[in-house]
Amino acid sequence: MTGIDGCLAEAMTIPGARGASLVDWTSGLALGEAGEGPGRDHESAAADTAELARLAFENSAFTGATARTGPVEDLIVTARGSYHLVRFVETDFDSSVFLYLWLDRAETNLAVALFRLKGLTDRLVLA
Repeated sequence: MTGIDGCLAEAMTIPGARGASLVDWTSGLALGEAGEGPGRDHESAAADTAELARLAFENSAFTGATARTGPVEDLIVTARGSYHLVRFVETDFDSSVFLYLWLDRAETNLAVALFRLKGLTDRLVLA
């Protein structure tokens, strides 16, 4: 079990990681951040990514939604030179949190990054 700071520090050890943040997608606020943010601005990246996360999480086109968890586990956005990963975190409260990881495309292995991100969110403790 790990807290927010430990989770973000461990996320930054993933090869190719440029930045990481834990974001509340209902407000768009970063609850914690590590490394650099895209455009050197974690707050803007958190707000923009929260919009994308909210749209995916609430979209009825994805099946299998339950009352506690949404239909989406991960989002992967590929951009020129980078990957942007969003991993939704299941919580005991409203599950409106995700872990965002910004990766350098030339330095990372996407499958390994996704695997490690899942492990991080499984051990994350939010109090």
